[in-house]
Amino acid sequence: QVQLVESGGGLVQPGGSLRLSCAASARTLRTYTMGWFRQAPGKEREFVAAISRNNNPPKHADSVKGRFTISKDDAKNTVYLQMNSLKPEDTAIYYCAWREGNLTPVTPSRYEYWGQGTQVTVSS
Repeated sequence: QVQLVESGGGLVQPGGSLRLSCAASARTLRTYTMGWFRQAPGKEREFVAAISRNNNPPKHADSVKGRFTISKDDAKNTVYLQMNSLKPEDTAIYYCAWREGNLTPVTPSRYEYWGQGTQVTVSS
């Protein structure tokens, strides 16, 4: 069982920045991938970024490339999402996800565990 706890969401003006954090409860030697997804009202959950423990290059959705950066701290079992140049269309609940293995799939169903979500609102 893996528990994920997100933090760092909030209200920010367009063009601003936020950093989300996700701490995983289980310390494991297994290879795993952690990712970020988001879901806006009335829309399906969509992939944002993912990173594997084995240091393969992280993956980012085209809609956030150049603005968002996923990173990790293996010692803390924590993944981060640095979000810069935020736009109103980035407004959503952001979810952290975890799966075993080194692949970085973009489909939510491929991930085994999920955090409770943190709200990000971009508005003036």
